[in-house]
Amino acid sequence: MFNKENKLEKFKDAETIIGPSIKVKGNFQGKGDIVIEGTIEGSVKTEASLYVGDEARVVANVEASDATIRGQLQGNIKSSGYLAIGENAKIVGDIQYKDISIEKGAIINGQLLYIDSSKNSKNKSSEEVES
Repeated sequence: MFNKENKLEKFKDAETIIGPSIKVKGNFQGKGDIVIEGTIEGSVKTEASLYVGDEARVVANVEASDATIRGQLQGNIKSSGYLAIGENAKIVGDIQYKDISIEKGAIINGQLLYIDSSKNSKNKSSEEVES
């Protein structure tokens, strides 16, 4: 599933790359693929794909269509497409996902919440409680 030789093949045309020696603070919002190999504090939102590398350290809420998390992430994740969590991932925060895979060895401290795009489950739950 996670082949080191082609792990970035999907992201070869990434719009934003934060290299391993880079440490940044700020909020990122865009439409293109984002690769994080360094350290980031803030928030990250993209309409495309997000890749968090093995040595990356992210302290941020992240939102992406598809995401691959292999490093450390402290914050909430929302993936409206496919979310892949690697064996070395350490995540502290809630995860909202449409499709997910989690490799053995990954550490997650938070809730896993399925996104049901066919109906608005939050509104339905509120209506059921009030009735």
